[in-house]
Amino acid sequence: MPLKKIIAMTMVRNDRFLPKWVEYYGRQLGMSHLRIFFDGEDQEIPPCCAGAVVEVLPKMQGDVVATDRQRARFMSARAAALMADEGADMVIATDADEFLVPDPALGLGLAEFLSRQPDRPCYSGLGVDVLQHLPTEGAADFSRPFLAQRHRGWLYSRYTKPSVITRPLTWGGGYHRVKGTDFHIVRHLYLFHFGGVDQESLRQISADATRVDNGWTRHQLKRQRALQRISRVRAIGWERGVRLARLLQSVCRPIFALNKPSTYGLRIVARIPERFSHTV
Repeated sequence: MPLKKIIAMTMVRNDRFLPKWVEYYGRQLGMSHLRIFFDGEDQEIPPCCAGAVVEVLPKMQGDVVATDRQRARFMSARAAALMADEGADMVIATDADEFLVPDPALGLGLAEFLSRQPDRPCYSGLGVDVLQHLPTEGAADFSRPFLAQRHRGWLYSRYTKPSVITRPLTWGGGYHRVKGTDFHIVRHLYLFHFGGVDQESLRQISADATRVDNGWTRHQLKRQRALQRISRVRAIGWERGVRLARLLQSVCRPIFALNKPSTYGLRIVARIPERFSHTV
C-alpha cells in the first residue's frame, strides 16, 4: 500500500520538548514533512529544525486560554492550506510534548500505520499522560527516550485528542476536539503526553516570569498536583487498562462537550510495556 502524504505541525515558544518532537516526527514522516511555527519573533530557530519548514510569527497576545484558541484557529487554517496547496492527505497537529505512537507490536511506523486506516474525518490516539512516579523515578534525562525512564501512564481522556485530520476541519483550543464532528479512537494508536514527565521542569516553568504573566501558573500547579495524586494510584496491566479506558471514552461524553471523551473522573493508571521503551 502506498504511503499517504502526512504532514505534522506544532507551534512553540521556548519549548524544551521541541528537539524530541522534531527527532520523532522527522524520523517517522521525513523532515520536509514537518511544519514548525515559532510564536514570537524574539526566538531563535534551534539547529534541530534544519530540514523542516519553519515560520517565525508575531507573538500571540492574551492569556493561556485566549492564545490556545488563537493557535487552534491558525493551525486549522494552515492544515486546510496544506491539503489544498500541497496535496497533504493527512495533517497532524500536536503540542511539542505530544507524540502519536502506534503499538510497536504491530511492527509499523506512524506513516504506514495511518496510511492503512479507513477513511474518516479525524483520528484520535488513546491519551496516555506520562507522569514521573515520585517514589521510584528520578529526574528525566531529555537526551534519552522518555519511555525508557517512565513506566506508568495515566489513561486520561484529556489527551485523547483528534490530532489527525483528513479534510479541512476546525480544532478547538488545545486540539481537544474538532468542531462539528465526533472523534474516533484508533485501536493500537496512543498519544503520549510528556508535560509532567519531570517534576523539576514543571517547577522551572512555574517560576518563568513570562509564563506567569500569561496565566500559566495555575496550569503548572495543577500539573504538579497531578504528579502527586497519580504517584499514589496503583498501576494495573496495560491491556486491561487500555480496554477499560477505550470503552469508557468511546461511550462517555461530558454534558458540556458531547464530541469530547470522558472517564468521569476515574483515574486509570497502567504499566507501560517494555516494547514502548525506545519509541519516544
